[in-house]
Amino acid sequence: MTSPDPSREPEPTKPAGSATPQYKDRIYRSPAGIVGGVLVLGIIAWLGIDAVVVGEGRTPWLALATMLFLVPLVFAYTLRPAVFVNDDRLRVRNPLRMVVLPWGQVASLRSGFSNEVVDDSGTTYQLWALPVSVRARSKAARQEARAARAAARAGQGGAGSGRGDGRGGAGVPGGAVGAADLGAGAALAAGGPRRAETDRAMDELRELHERRQEAAEAQGEVTVRWAYEVIAPAVAGAVLLAVLWGLG
Repeated sequence: MTSPDPSREPEPTKPAGSATPQYKDRIYRSPAGIVGGVLVLGIIAWLGIDAVVVGEGRTPWLALATMLFLVPLVFAYTLRPAVFVNDDRLRVRNPLRMVVLPWGQVASLRSGFSNEVVDDSGTTYQLWALPVSVRARSKAARQEARAARAAARAGQGGAGSGRGDGRGGAGVPGGAVGAADLGAGAALAAGGPRRAETDRAMDELRELHERRQEAAEAQGEVTVRWAYEVIAPAVAGAVLLAVLWGLG
């Protein structure tokens, strides 16, 4: 399940000065990914530290090399992904790179088996922080079906409450219940269709894209920066593991 983080992070690429707009990024992250990452990192730390403390021979070195290899990758694929959004650009922080896309360079935002953004050159970038959940979509569909049935029952109860002895259902328990159901059905209908959280997030991004893609402040070039702070230790751990295994 994915939801927008209510905290906000300043846009680092904005120039300083009195003309700088006073707004900050909205951040989307995956709570499930964060929880899973913390649990996996805890297990790795527990097993690795235990092997370093009580292990013999090459075991402590193998444990250290394994931790050096796994910890950056687990962090990158669970805790690191985020989507930063403001009126000018979309910043996508994926496991191994950061992509900055001005709204003027975004061609489309599409959802299928994954949520993706496509730039004007046709390059596709996956939004790791907004994973597609079939279970969440099914749950939203079931909630929508229940809301529709409740609204239909409320409508039937409201229609029935107007029939009878000419008093419009006043003082009749059945009429009172029908009116309550009618109000509940109207409230459900006013809430709009149920949507999975990641689908709602994509709807918000599409709406902002439509509104800002022609703005002068939302133009520029797409930039990509590789996350060497993640890649370097993972590669070092892999090399160290290979050397240790090679030494037998």
